Amino acid sequence: MSKSYGKGNGWILFLMIISGIVIGGFLGELLGQYVPILKYGINYGVSTHTWDLKILELTLGFKLSINMFSVLGILTAIFFYKRNW
Repeated sequence: MSKSYGKGNGWILFLMIISGIVIGGFLGELLGQYVPILKYGINYGVSTHTWDLKILELTLGFKLSINMFSVLGILTAIFFYKRNW
């Protein structure tokens, strides 16, 4: 099996970054009880909006919370992606 240098699978990188964000966020919240600076982060989002169409009620919203460990998870995911692909 040969490696193709210069070309990687973007979906694998995307999934690794999402995994790094989730695992890093979880660890940051868990360990943030003991080291408060780990819970420091930035919140992005759009408030929820509800449409009532009488037969269907649709509610949409989005929130992204990134803490210090999430950033570390992103960097770790990129490092492992570059190392293996």
